[in-house]
Amino acid sequence: MSPVFAHGHLRLSLLAMLADRPMHGYELIQALGERFGGAYVPSAGTVYPRLAKLESEGLVTKTVDGRKTVYAITDAGRAELDARAEDLAAVESGVADSVRSLADGVRASVGEAMRSLRADLAASAQAPRGQTADEPVDVPTEGARALREVEMAIAAFRQQVRADLRRRATRGTLTEDTVTRLRDGLEALRRSV
Repeated sequence: MSPVFAHGHLRLSLLAMLADRPMHGYELIQALGERFGGAYVPSAGTVYPRLAKLESEGLVTKTVDGRKTVYAITDAGRAELDARAEDLAAVESGVADSVRSLADGVRASVGEAMRSLRADLAASAQAPRGQTADEPVDVPTEGARALREVEMAIAAFRQQVRADLRRRATRGTLTEDTVTRLRDGLEALRRSV
């Protein structure tokens, strides 16, 4: 997955959440997941190193409460938030944009999966008894194999391009010109096939 937070933005988000109330690491992970509507939930390997860094910088403290480690913001952490209020506002705006982008990606993936499922079901319904949808009626086995290879190549290409575009969108470098060039290039490729 492409980075959801730009450099330093997770740090500010963690400080902002801890400014509301002390939390343990899992609560922070869940709270971040809720902010992204479940479309993105950071891993422990992403959050805990940031918390350790914030602690080493004196911006948060941690106390052990039974089996949980609870993090709380310090006065220095609050001062950091106050000093970077404009940056935090930009982070919040970026989170909203990332949520929309992730939701659009999920919608597109679900839509593509449904179209593929419908096509598979239609092919299966048309296949004679004993023949699978993977072996279409009028397509020789070699053609079916080639078709599967092309479909896998298209799926891999689509996944990589989506990751690249998400990364650019997160960084604010995805332009209408890029979208137009991609759309035109794909249409030219489709016509050439």
